[in-house]
Amino acid sequence: QVQLVESGGGMAQPGESLRLSCAISGINFSQYPLQWYRQAPGKQRDWIATLTKGGTTAYADSVKGRFTISRDNAKNMGSLQMNSLKPEDTGIYYCALGYGGDYWGQGTQVTVSS
Repeated sequence: QVQLVESGGGMAQPGESLRLSCAISGINFSQYPLQWYRQAPGKQRDWIATLTKGGTTAYADSVKGRFTISRDNAKNMGSLQMNSLKPEDTGIYYCALGYGGDYWGQGTQVTVSS
């Protein structure tokens, strides 16, 4: 059974940092691209970052230069380092495997507010 479990969400003030983690089990993580998505209140789920199995990264313009996606295949862990947080970064963050969103976590809430 494939499981993705996000953690690390919470509350932050503008300008602060948070680090999200995604613990993966039941699948050969190294063979899949890792992705992060965000769903802001009342909006659709949006893609924000991808890290391919070959190490190539891509970011949405809204987070480029502030967020960093990473993975540790040996530990079956994915991460999203979020710096210089803004109120518009508020939302539920999901990790996913596969370009088509083959597998999803349950999400972790991030709230950025002063």
